[in-house]
Amino acid sequence: MRIGHGYDVHKLVEGRKLILGGVEIPYEKGLLGHSDADVLVHAIMDALLGAAALGDIGKLFPDNDNKYKNADSIELLKQVCKALVERGYTIGNVDSTVIAQQPKLKPYIDQMRENIANACDVSIDAVSVKATTEEQLGFTGSGMGISAHSVCIII
Repeated sequence: MRIGHGYDVHKLVEGRKLILGGVEIPYEKGLLGHSDADVLVHAIMDALLGAAALGDIGKLFPDNDNKYKNADSIELLKQVCKALVERGYTIGNVDSTVIAQQPKLKPYIDQMRENIANACDVSIDAVSVKATTEEQLGFTGSGMGISAHSVCIII
C-alpha cells in the first residue's frame, strides 16, 4: 500500500471557463493555466503520481509543451491512471478538498466524483470530493484563486 498527496492552485481570471472535476461550472471567472486549469484533477494526478513515485504532472505534462495547451485534465488523468495500471498498481481510494470562497460547489460534487471515478476506472465509492471556504482569509478567501488538496492510496 502506498499513499500520495497532491496540491494545486490556480489564479481566477475573467475570460476563462471554470472547470473543476471535469465539470464546467457557471461563474464569472475561470482558472488561469496552460491546460483547462482543473485544479482538483491536477491535485488528484499529483497524489497518484506521488504515491507511485512517478514525479508530478509538470514532469509528465509540461506547461511549455503546446501539446497540452487547453488540454482536458480528465483526459490527462486517464493517462496517469493508465501509467499506474502498467506498473501493477490499483487505486484504493482518492479523497480531495477544493478550497474556494465562491462559487458554491455542492451542486456539482456528485458529477465531479463520477467524472473522476470514470477516468480512474474505479467505483464512485472510492472517490471523495469535498469543498470548503477559507472564511474570506488568504488568496482563496479573497477570491483571487482556487486550490485543492488530494490524498490517495494505491495498492
